[in-house]
Amino acid sequence: MVVVVSAMSGETNRLLKLVGQITDRPDEREQDVVVATGEQVTIGLLAMAIQAQQGRATSFLGHQVRIVTDSTFSKARIKSIDAQPIRAALARRHIVVVAGFQGVDESGSVTTLGRGGSDTTAVAVAAALNADACEIYTDVDGVYTTDPNMVPSARKLDRITYEEMLELASVGAKVLQIRSVEFAMKYKVPLWVKSSFTDDPGTLVCEEDSSMEDVLVRGVAYDRNETKITVCGVPDIAGAAAKIFGPLDEKHIVVDLIVQNPSRDGRTDVTFTVGKTDFQTAQDVVRKVAEEIGAAGIETDAEIAKVSIVGVGMRNHSGVAARMFQALSAEGINIQIISTSEIKVSCVVHAKYTELAVRALHSAFGLDQPMPPEGVSAVSETAALKGEKA
Repeated sequence: MVVVVSAMSGETNRLLKLVGQITDRPDEREQDVVVATGEQVTIGLLAMAIQAQQGRATSFLGHQVRIVTDSTFSKARIKSIDAQPIRAALARRHIVVVAGFQGVDESGSVTTLGRGGSDTTAVAVAAALNADACEIYTDVDGVYTTDPNMVPSARKLDRITYEEMLELASVGAKVLQIRSVEFAMKYKVPLWVKSSFTDDPGTLVCEEDSSMEDVLVRGVAYDRNETKITVCGVPDIAGAAAKIFGPLDEKHIVVDLIVQNPSRDGRTDVTFTVGKTDFQTAQDVVRKVAEEIGAAGIETDAEIAKVSIVGVGMRNHSGVAARMFQALSAEGINIQIISTSEIKVSCVVHAKYTELAVRALHSAFGLDQPMPPEGVSAVSETAALKGEKA
């Protein structure tokens, strides 16, 4: 058995608070050195707890297992894992306890994987060991149709596809970190989401089968960690967009939704969203670029939220987007930006409407009703949407 653990509850926040007492804009390399210590305490304590019960256990930090990452501090990506130290400990019939959330770059500097990074460590280690399965134990007993704290009628799902879980994680669902799902999907690792406090079987994240396509929408997610930036009066010439987004990429700022308005008098507006943690840096970068390219200026809005519906059944049913827009319109919610993929539709709305929007969509797609048995076609959904076009 290999156990991957994160820091104790509240510990990472405590360490970040210490960093914040020193500086408002910390060097990310040094910040990683500080926040990675939380997992070092946990693995040592857990290994000793196992030993105190006559078990055999060995703990490993990220650099001891050689979890090699890139050098994007605070949100590094895993490049490789040397599984030999783990295999050697397992051969001695030890329980292996690995520090989640951390690794080292090629030069040996400590790196961290971002919030929820222990999930990614666990799945990556499972893939490196060709494990039978990876079980993520958390404070919820599985994946729900939406946040049960917001919608009491939300239902726990028995199964969900890698693609659906990936989309839900990307649009705000906090159950699993998005990169952990990417690893699971790439290496076909069966991934269980279970509760640390109950014996509930949880939710299995797995490959898609035909019966899973019968469900039109699998879940509703929301993300309040979004901010919006609009570059106004951008010259409508080739290369203008590259000049805006190139410098953002150099700062490792992830841009989510992008909308460009139709050109008028040779100028256009470009609107995009970034996470709140990157908001200030993105503003500084874009304001400078706007001056360089001769744009009229920038406008910002931190009071937005993204609400999304996800389901592999969207591939085979029309009218899904139309139903979503109608549900939001019926509640008087204005849509600012729309983004779609094959199995997802996302809308940016004012932050104050987040809960109302989630409740309306959860009800509009019947997610508060019992799930039909697997293998039974969602014929009622198709009939209700007949004639509608996305």
